[in-house]
Amino acid sequence: MKAVAFTQSRAIEETDALVDLDLPLPEPGPHDVRVKVSAVAVNPVDTKVRKSALPHPGEPRVLGYDAVGVVDAVGSAVSAYQPGDRVWYAGDISRAGSNAEFQLVDERIVGTAPTSLSDAEAAALPLTAITAWELLFDRLELDRRDTNGQSLLIVGAAGGVGSILIQLAKQRTNLTVIATASRAESRDWVTSLGADTVIDHSQPIDQAWQAAGLAPVDYVISLTHTDRHFDALIDVLKPQGKLALIDDPDLIDVRKLKRKSLSLHWELMFTRPLFGTDDLILQQQLLNTVAKMVDAGQIRTTLAEVVGPINATNLKRAHALQESQRTIGKLVLEGFAD
Repeated sequence: MKAVAFTQSRAIEETDALVDLDLPLPEPGPHDVRVKVSAVAVNPVDTKVRKSALPHPGEPRVLGYDAVGVVDAVGSAVSAYQPGDRVWYAGDISRAGSNAEFQLVDERIVGTAPTSLSDAEAAALPLTAITAWELLFDRLELDRRDTNGQSLLIVGAAGGVGSILIQLAKQRTNLTVIATASRAESRDWVTSLGADTVIDHSQPIDQAWQAAGLAPVDYVISLTHTDRHFDALIDVLKPQGKLALIDDPDLIDVRKLKRKSLSLHWELMFTRPLFGTDDLILQQQLLNTVAKMVDAGQIRTTLAEVVGPINATNLKRAHALQESQRTIGKLVLEGFAD
C-alpha cells in the first residue's frame, strides 16, 4: 500500500523530511477495523512528532491523526462496524498513522462519519472535536455545572481546536465565550463561529482585557503559548477558577495558582488510547454525538484548504504551513494519486 513516512527527524525544508513508500497491508487485530483512507488532516502533533520522535531503527514512521475512510476489514471482536461503513477518527499516537492507504484503528475510538460532509470536510474535525469535547466536558466538567452567567476565555481560538471549542461551548453550554485572535481574518473567523468577544493576544492579555473593560472569567482554555500568557491568565481568572491547557509550555510556576485557589487541567486526547483506559469507548460515543450535531447543522466543518492528494510533497507543504502558526482552521489532503 502507498504511505508517507519519515525515517529521521528533519526540518521540513529538507528533501527527505517526508518520503513516499510502499508498505505491507496491515492485518486487523481483534478490536481493529482496517480503514481504506479517503482524506486526512494535518495537526500540530504531526509536526511535533516529526521533529522530535525517532522511528525504531530501520522502520519508517507513518504520521497522521485525523482521517475519514471506509471500513475494509474487521477483527474478530469488532461489533460496531462492518466492511463498507464510512467512519472518522483521530487514532492512536502509538500506532501507525493515517497517511497511508489503509490504517488499523481500535473500533472503540472510531465514530460513524457525518453524512452531510464530504470526506475532506469531515477529515478536518475528529482530533480537534475529541480535544475540545474532552476539555469542556471531561477536564472542566461543564456538562455537570450550571454555566448561566459564567464565562470562558479561549487563548488561540482561531486554530483547529479553538474553532470547535467555540462551537461546542455555544451549542452545549450557556457560557459567554471570549476568544483571542491577532489578525483581522482570524478575528472575523472566530466571530463567525460564535465568539461573543474577541481580544488581541499579540499584546499582553491582561492589558487587552482591561482596555476592553472585561470582567474576570470562570474558565480559561489556553491552546498556545501558555508560558507567555501564564501570569496574565491568572490575573483574569476569578478566584476558584479553572485553567485548562493542551500545549507544551516552558516551565510555569504552578505555585502562583495557590492564592486564588485556581485548578490546572491538562488535556491530551491520546491518553485514552495510549493507556487503554476503561472508558475508551467514550471517544467513539463523542464522535458519534458530534457527527449528529454536524448533520443537524449545529457544528460546521473547520476545513480551511484542501492541499491536494496524499503524498510526500503535499504533506511537506502542509507541515510547513502548520509550522508557520498562521493557519486558520484545518489543512486537509484527499485521496491517493494513481
